[in-house]
Amino acid sequence: MKRVDAVIRQPFLDDVKDKLWAAGVEGLTVTEVLGFGRQKGHTEVYRGNEYTINFHRKYLLTIILRDEQVDAAIDAIIAGARTGQIGDGKIFVSNLEEVVRIRTGEIGVAAS
Repeated sequence: MKRVDAVIRQPFLDDVKDKLWAAGVEGLTVTEVLGFGRQKGHTEVYRGNEYTINFHRKYLLTIILRDEQVDAAIDAIIAGARTGQIGDGKIFVSNLEEVVRIRTGEIGVAAS
C-alpha cells in the first residue's frame, strides 16, 4: 500500500477530486495548508499599505491506495491541477507499513 500526498492550488480541488473519483479513488482527506516553494512570496497592497505575503494557501490531499492504483491517481491529480506555472504543487508517494480500520479492526488492504 502507498500513501500519496499532493499539494495543490485551492481553485483546483473540485477538478482533482472529480478526476480521482473517475480513476477509482474512493476516499481522500483534504487539509488547508500554508507554504511556499519556488514561487516564494509576493507583495500586495491593502488600503495603501504594502505587505509581503510569504506563504500561499494550498490544499494537502492525503490518499491511501493499493500499489496498482498509484499511477492512475498521480495522472488524475496532474490532469486536474496542472497549469504549467510555478506553484502548481507537488505529489509525494511513500510506502505504508500498516493500515487499520478502527470501526472493524480490518488490517491492510481490507482497511483501505
